[in-house]
Amino acid sequence: MESIYYGKISKEVTERLLQRFGKDGSYLLRDSESLTGVLCLCVRKAPFVHTYRIEQSPHGWAVETVSGQPQYFESVGRLVESYRAMTPRNMEPLLYPLEKDKLSMETVQCKGPDYWQM
Repeated sequence: MESIYYGKISKEVTERLLQRFGKDGSYLLRDSESLTGVLCLCVRKAPFVHTYRIEQSPHGWAVETVSGQPQYFESVGRLVESYRAMTPRNMEPLLYPLEKDKLSMETVQCKGPDYWQM
């Protein structure tokens, strides 16, 4: 999971990365710009980048959904693995991880805690 976690990058940088280096179904994780401790799962589906908030609660990690009961996972890594295997109807499919280690360090700056192991 470390390879898809970009840390504190902006929505604009995320969109540029996914548009330039990704294709439909490419995804990455980043820190939320507005909420501390919340992650954003960003998925490209041209012409948009869809963003889903991932929050931790006493029950575990879950994607914030508009409707329905959230599904909780013990880690962000398990959440992503599960949604790669079977995508919920209200989400875009997670097909291609946009791995930061395959991009140059000039392209991406990454910092932040190891959420995927929490």
